[in-house]
Amino acid sequence: MKTLRYSRRWMASLFLMTLGASMTGFCGAARPNVVFIALDDLKPALGCFGDRMAKTPNMDRLASRGMVFSNNHCQQAVCGPTRASLLTGWLPDRTQVWDLNTKMRDRNPDIFTLPQHFKQNGYYTIGVGKLFDGRCVDSWGKQDAISWSRPYMLTGSGSMYANESYSSGRVPLDKRDTLKRPSTENADVPDMVYKDYHSCSQAIAELENRVKAGDPFFLGLGFSRPHLPFNAPKRYWDLWERSDFALPDYRDVSSESPMFSFHNSGELRNGYTDIPLKGPIPDEKQLELIHGYYATVAFVDAQVGRMLDAVDTAGVVDNTIIVLWGDHGFHLGDHGIFCKHTNYEQATRAPLIISAPGMPEGVKTDSPTEFLDIFPTLCSLAGLPTPSDLDGVSLAPLMDGSKSSVREFARSQYPRKHEGKHLMGYAYRSERYRYVEWIQKDFYKGERKGKVVARELYDYELDPEESTNLASSPSHRQAREWFKSRLNDR
Repeated sequence: MKTLRYSRRWMASLFLMTLGASMTGFCGAARPNVVFIALDDLKPALGCFGDRMAKTPNMDRLASRGMVFSNNHCQQAVCGPTRASLLTGWLPDRTQVWDLNTKMRDRNPDIFTLPQHFKQNGYYTIGVGKLFDGRCVDSWGKQDAISWSRPYMLTGSGSMYANESYSSGRVPLDKRDTLKRPSTENADVPDMVYKDYHSCSQAIAELENRVKAGDPFFLGLGFSRPHLPFNAPKRYWDLWERSDFALPDYRDVSSESPMFSFHNSGELRNGYTDIPLKGPIPDEKQLELIHGYYATVAFVDAQVGRMLDAVDTAGVVDNTIIVLWGDHGFHLGDHGIFCKHTNYEQATRAPLIISAPGMPEGVKTDSPTEFLDIFPTLCSLAGLPTPSDLDGVSLAPLMDGSKSSVREFARSQYPRKHEGKHLMGYAYRSERYRYVEWIQKDFYKGERKGKVVARELYDYELDPEESTNLASSPSHRQAREWFKSRLNDR
């Protein structure tokens, strides 16, 4: 990806920007539309993020039109909490959503969401598919009803499996009385068999309707893939041979790290018939899972392409901000882990791409960013007032080139329970390091402070696989103290 390429849109807007238009603003011009695309469990397995195995021409196409945030991180690596934070601009310790059982508005009745803010400022807001996690808002079907201008559309067509017996639930219960299904599906079927195809079709229809209406709109489209099960039509699996894939180089826990930093891949083991409940997952099954993940990413990339084509066909690309994000990363066998639920790089690092009228195209930043930054960024890009209580910062200065960095590190966190005590691990990712403090406190009872029971430090220049915790290493004392000095006010 080029360091900088100026588009005609960029040059045309330069005059307005130099006259003092608000940030990257649209002062005096038609307010831009927003197409807001979410993908479930998408790690940076994209060509535009440097993954050579990825087959993602459409997400790469979006990247060529905007900025790739290559060092972007989620607030907490599990669906409900990370989405609650992203869509409100608040840290998990403020939303108080740390699990999949807490309703965001039970804890914060008056909290304002990103689409709700756009709605209050004259936008028509529409949501399709999975944007919030339904367990953390009013329901799956309403998706925080107050945020939307019309009833939410949770896709009713399509399926999670092409095999009808799995989709309808007509499969035997295992001895644990849990309905379980295979972790992958490679069926020779068209895209329209699966739900994400229909979510995209609904969103395209809404886009066309709103373009005809002529008012600015905020259109959220949430895909359910590449989340488990890794189900995709055969043609996407056929983009690779199984032999094209390899197991991760490092599959052990990190040396000198607390064992509670890791987990036993329970989401995978407890949910699928073809995965052992205990013990090692066979290498061949791990390779199948890796292959399936990439096939599912390729499938959802094709749906993203349909959405991008629709924006182009509707003739609104020059006045539409497009944001694409995956809610967190995903372990594919590194550290011996599958799924998310950690503070490690493979779990917290998540893709973020933003394309906006008047901005340089085909650019990338390695500066740390986080999902809390999306809310203020979209306010800046759309020329809307930015709420004063947000925990993120606008990324517009990175996008327009006026700054090379907007924060020193990105923040993530993850809760654990160890020896009957609640712990919260707070992770801080700079350009070079990841520093983690595990604090013992009962955050569910409102405890804000506690004692540090463990620390972790990883140096990505020397150890990109996080094989060794350097928190006690004399050679990295300066880096450790640098982080600690910046966290004293926490």
